[in-house]
Amino acid sequence: MSYINFDKNQLVNLEYSLNRELIRSNRAGSYANSTIINCNTRKYHGMLITPQPGVDHENHVLVSTMDETVIQMESEFNLGIHKYPGGVYNPKGHKYIRDFVTEPIPKLTYRVGGVILTKEMAFITREDRMIIRYTLVEAHSPTKIKIKPFLAFRNIHTLSKENIFADKKFEKITQGIKVRMYQGYTDLFIQISKTNEYTHVPDWYYKIEYQEEMERGYEYQEDLYVPGFFEFDIGKGESVYVAVGTQEMNPLSMKRAFNDELETRIPRNNFKNCLINAAQQFIVKQGKKTEILAGFPWFGRIGRNTFVALPGLTLIHGDFKTCKSVIDTMIQEMQGPFFPNIGSGNSATYNAVDTPLWFFWTLQQYAEFTGRKKEIWKEYGRKMKTILNNYRQGTEFGIQMDKDGLITAGVPGIPLTWMDAYVDGKPVTPRMGKCIEINALWYNAICFSMEIASLTGDKKFCKDWESISLLIPDSFLETFWNKEKRYMADYVDGVYKDWAVRPNMILVASLPYSPVSEEIRKEVLSRVKQELLTTRGLRTLTPKSPVFKGTYYGNQSERDSAYHQGTVRPWLLGHFAEGYLRIHGKSGLSIIKGIFQGFEAVMTEHGIGTISEIYDGDPPHTARGAISYATSVAELLRMTYLINKYEQQA
Repeated sequence: MSYINFDKNQLVNLEYSLNRELIRSNRAGSYANSTIINCNTRKYHGMLITPQPGVDHENHVLVSTMDETVIQMESEFNLGIHKYPGGVYNPKGHKYIRDFVTEPIPKLTYRVGGVILTKEMAFITREDRMIIRYTLVEAHSPTKIKIKPFLAFRNIHTLSKENIFADKKFEKITQGIKVRMYQGYTDLFIQISKTNEYTHVPDWYYKIEYQEEMERGYEYQEDLYVPGFFEFDIGKGESVYVAVGTQEMNPLSMKRAFNDELETRIPRNNFKNCLINAAQQFIVKQGKKTEILAGFPWFGRIGRNTFVALPGLTLIHGDFKTCKSVIDTMIQEMQGPFFPNIGSGNSATYNAVDTPLWFFWTLQQYAEFTGRKKEIWKEYGRKMKTILNNYRQGTEFGIQMDKDGLITAGVPGIPLTWMDAYVDGKPVTPRMGKCIEINALWYNAICFSMEIASLTGDKKFCKDWESISLLIPDSFLETFWNKEKRYMADYVDGVYKDWAVRPNMILVASLPYSPVSEEIRKEVLSRVKQELLTTRGLRTLTPKSPVFKGTYYGNQSERDSAYHQGTVRPWLLGHFAEGYLRIHGKSGLSIIKGIFQGFEAVMTEHGIGTISEIYDGDPPHTARGAISYATSVAELLRMTYLINKYEQQA
């Protein structure tokens, strides 16, 4: 039996099955996403979602879904499922599903009378192509399969509506068709591995509803275009392949291409392998660029997330080449001391104070795993100096080193830290001034730079920064620590000190170079453990706060209000684990291992086989947000490395 599987009773229960989603992606930046019964509940769902450089360089849904119909003795049984107004599901193909497994690839088993049909889906690693294998396991009379593609050809953030501009023409190709609904898009090729009959009957299907969008307060009804349908015979024991992609292929090669994919897959046969598989899905290689997607299904690249996730996604598996390639890609897009925060090219924003400092931490992790400290300074030293010098002298967004050696940052209306949600155009957590995690990262960046500069004999750099490195610990303590409260301020703006208990202070315990003593780090860990630690990560705000929001739900404003006001973040567990094990060593292993192992239960929840972006601050800590998030997966994987490291030391 597959490590992850669902039975008939779970699958036919829509309340259960529609809340469980599957994501599959490739290294070319394309992906497929839907619920486990292939009923789309989001505008982000689709069977073939690909970047469209001819339109806007963003991801677009080309094929929303594919309806299959089993035909026997002139009777038709439609296996598809769509939601329409009034809570109507039509057709109701989920009632025929008997089994769903994920190993080695997603596989649905349908039973219609005496017919047993399986459907397996494989995304091709370096092509914008999905190949589906249909196998007729059992049948007592001649059987046909009808396939009806539902096309969208639209940006993932928008919805399709019937219009007069859609190109309804098609072109016959080898055992299939080529279509393109609008100018600027790549062509779409739909081909079948055996002889088939295509009937062109262009039509629109109106007001297909997406429940998740309705609940989030967005537009939720879509019109999808169906150009026609394919029909082919299938015999008992026979497998037929259907390829849907942006390039034509030889139908004779479909079986080989499908099987080649199976051979390269890491089996999802245990918890850790699921995480390793999930980690690979965030890595996109296009030409000479290698990037990390922040999460599925709606996130693109986010600068700080790239650096936070990179070690866990690559280094702990020994994939040093990919790690370096991502770093080099990010460096190519630097502007002064800043990395792109969101977007790329002309659409990129450069407004994150922490991203350049996370860059140092990533290099630090790279140095630990590769031992290439001298080489890092020789190759990246100039960029490191650029960041440090700009922050020291002062740069955009009010970022500047104060006379006490600490970094102050902020301008009204623009949040610069990772707590950057807006409501009604205003930041929920502005955090202007001296933020604790920024200054912990700042101190770590200076000390690491001095460490590796000294190895190459760069005495001038070390001399320039030595006095600052010696100044910061006392300033840090005076600015953030409170002896009576026994924890650290979240940020300080002039004379105002914000004493909200937040997880940002965990970095003083986790970073290799900490500006505070072991005694204070123990106090920080104790406070975090007492008020912020949950089974799914660290809360972004203590439940004791009057503005704590324990549930992330509702429309955009309601959700953004809760985003950093109590919502749980799994990625912070990596830093909690590192800080906790630094202090407690072997005696802390049982707690950290227990937290990690507790995540195995989520493999069959929300995003199947992966870790969600966020969880409710209140029990039972329901999964929310993106169904698969790079930093969540990465830091859980880094926890496995830390656990192994301390077990070996013990």
